Amino acid sequence: MNFKIPLFDLNFDERESEAALETIKSKWISTGPKTTAFETKFAGLLNASHAVALSNCTVALHLSMKLVGVNAGDEVICPSLTFVATCNAIRYQGAIPVFADIESLERPVICPKDIESKITSKTKAIVVMHYAGFPCEMDSIMKIASKYDLKVIEDACHAPLTEYKGLKMGTIGDIGCFSFFSNKNISTGEGGMLVTNKLEYFEKAKLLRSHGMTSLSYERSKGHANTYDVVDFGYNYRMDDIRASIGIIQLDKIHHDLEKRAAVRSIYLDKLKKLDNIIIPFVNHKEFSSNYIFPIVLKNVDELERDEVRKKLAANGVQTSMHYPAVHRFSVYSEFYKELPKTDLMIQSMITLPMYGGLTESDIQYVVKHLA
Repeated sequence: MNFKIPLFDLNFDERESEAALETIKSKWISTGPKTTAFETKFAGLLNASHAVALSNCTVALHLSMKLVGVNAGDEVICPSLTFVATCNAIRYQGAIPVFADIESLERPVICPKDIESKITSKTKAIVVMHYAGFPCEMDSIMKIASKYDLKVIEDACHAPLTEYKGLKMGTIGDIGCFSFFSNKNISTGEGGMLVTNKLEYFEKAKLLRSHGMTSLSYERSKGHANTYDVVDFGYNYRMDDIRASIGIIQLDKIHHDLEKRAAVRSIYLDKLKKLDNIIIPFVNHKEFSSNYIFPIVLKNVDELERDEVRKKLAANGVQTSMHYPAVHRFSVYSEFYKELPKTDLMIQSMITLPMYGGLTESDIQYVVKHLA
């Protein structure tokens, strides 16, 4: 179905294709100098000490679990309102996901009080997800982590350059993870990044992303090494230089794109304030945000009523989504089910509206008109 107003629009032009072609012509297309340049540029934008480019964010989350020492039988507290990869990474290590509820419909991010209530002697780490591009309450979460000697992993897939008290998301906890999937703020088609300020995590992540090998093909091709050892049981989690070259262009564009998204959000807020049957999460948020998605919550509706609103919008050419089905209700997670009343209320009544920098005021007016 072709929508008059799609959910998102890819921020690509000839610069991405030219960068990819240049890399292809260089005849080095796997992990190499473009990947290193992408990592350096990304770390610089976040004021982070280290960044490791990876094949996607799911593997960044998996490596994070390994790096902080999550093992079989350990418990990791996590949100249910997230993409399932956040929690799958916990299961890859044989650990137990312990789902925590959101703060509220107005702030649908993991609740610090619920986190603390679920800590046991088996708890090893906390995973937070900065939903829609808005930060979790990191001061409280870091205090809890310090109190109980826990590690904190930030799933910052929604939040590149989002700020919390002047700090960038992904740089406050022990490790931050980012996605470059096709519908993210920064896109390389597939791809991810792990960031950390801890040298030991950085060096171990580089090792694990390439089979535990002590040198890469590019280093050997340039004569920097002529052999290698395998010192750990690693993985093939590398990013290639074609995607990295696209990522470099995307980073050149990111500030301008996020400014446009902020303007789109302001227009949405102005148009939607006339509707008294909705809640706009993070409506009073003032710090800089990536504005990855624009969720709204319909008051006093069930899933069927919410879906009827989505059908009406679709019939009028407006694509919507629902971020996300709750992980604690998926069949594969049934043994880890927890009562999460606020999360359940959120997922039965929320709609994700179109959000991208190219939306015009008339586009937004059209969306709101058919939402009313």
